Amino acid sequence: MTKGEMESVEVFTSEGKGRGLKARKEFLPGDVIFAEPAYAAVVFDSLTHLVCHTCFKRQERLHRCGQCKFAYYCDRTCQRAAWLNHKNECSAIKRHGKAPTENIRLAARIMWKIEREGSGLAEGCLVSIDDLQNHVDSFDEEEKKELRADVESFLEFWPPQSQQFGMQNISHIFGVISCNGFTLSDQRGLQAVGVGIFPNLCQANHDCWPNCTVIFNNGNHEAVRSMFHTQMRIELRALSKISPGDELTVSYVDFLNVSEERRKQLKKQYYFDCTCEHCKKQIKDDLMLAVKAGESKPSAEMVKEVIQFSKDTLEKINKARMEGLYHEVVKLCRECLKKQEPVLGDTNIYLLRILSIASEVLSYLQMFEEAADYAKRMVDGYLKIYHPNNAQLGMAVMRAGVTHWHAGLIEAGHGLICKAYAILLITHGPSHPITKDLEVMRVQTEMELRMFQQNEFMYYKMREAALKNQKIQVMPEPSNETSPSLFHKKE
Repeated sequence: MTKGEMESVEVFTSEGKGRGLKARKEFLPGDVIFAEPAYAAVVFDSLTHLVCHTCFKRQERLHRCGQCKFAYYCDRTCQRAAWLNHKNECSAIKRHGKAPTENIRLAARIMWKIEREGSGLAEGCLVSIDDLQNHVDSFDEEEKKELRADVESFLEFWPPQSQQFGMQNISHIFGVISCNGFTLSDQRGLQAVGVGIFPNLCQANHDCWPNCTVIFNNGNHEAVRSMFHTQMRIELRALSKISPGDELTVSYVDFLNVSEERRKQLKKQYYFDCTCEHCKKQIKDDLMLAVKAGESKPSAEMVKEVIQFSKDTLEKINKARMEGLYHEVVKLCRECLKKQEPVLGDTNIYLLRILSIASEVLSYLQMFEEAADYAKRMVDGYLKIYHPNNAQLGMAVMRAGVTHWHAGLIEAGHGLICKAYAILLITHGPSHPITKDLEVMRVQTEMELRMFQQNEFMYYKMREAALKNQKIQVMPEPSNETSPSLFHKKE
């Protein structure tokens, strides 16, 4: 975080919320309010051999650390950049005989940094690690039990020659990780790959309808030859116009849930009661629970029955997805939509969840026309619910655009891709890999659209020939998790 960026925000005491961040100057949508490197970060246990431990990019071929045989890197540049943080970890893993879990590794990296630099205010930080919230006092019995187990494992891993910390200090660090760990995603922003601590970001309070968004930008780690080997960081970006003195807020949870559910989730995971406007006034709840309008309005009993059926189906769908039974997922979605369509409104979240899954899985199975129809309905619903500059919305519109393109619906596909591009320019910025990909798609579909408008028959002939000669671009396999949530809460 540069000195200039430090001067554009300040920490203040937010009424009823403790500390918060506020703007000291005006920001416009898409402005980067500040960029912050991780204080410490680690790759998830399940992905340690698939993701670079420095820049968190997924790579086909990674180089393994010759000493501990645990850490993996893109190239020498990433390995050199990691050495300061990996040096102690490397010898501790060799001594211990194996690498501990991600929680223990992250706590150890934080402790080694404190050992090197002290626990005071680190350069570019608005608050010290000591001052971050740990919420240990709010832990329930199960969480306290997990905390004790983590502390025990940490003490087994922690080398005797390193600085020794008291139990209170160690518990504080685990508490900080539990409620302030930020989810790091791969270069496309589609899969959660690790967890990090960003002290400045931790100061931003939650609002269900925030004026900022956080994007993980893992920089330009293109290889040794790259002069611009930038540091992996998060960016806090403005979503709307922000005036000097306004509080800077981010959303800790996805908005696509009624206010009562969002409040429950926030209380359980982050130990506070949400008092934002949208929760207090239950704004958009009516849309999210909409039922079919018209003369034959469904009875309350029927609505209740269909919502219960939807919840049961979503459980079955999750099970089938985990087992990779995608045709079964499609069958369940179609059955559920048949029951939902006469009863639920177009913006009902249970209908939208099924439409989202159906369009994603059908695209993967290359049944693009049916997928495009569901994707269009999903996007129409999302546009009425989400903030117009919402990253989840941008990604959903992009997916719908690509699906329409695959289905040969060039006009609708190009329109959706342009809409997604406009959103992602604000939420992700022009240099983010996903925005760059989208720009390429936008140019390509614009060219195809022009050809289509000039001679529809020739366009389809050329498209057919092109698709025969090249392998059709298969959509990525549907993920079993939702988009990475903002803060990583240990389950």
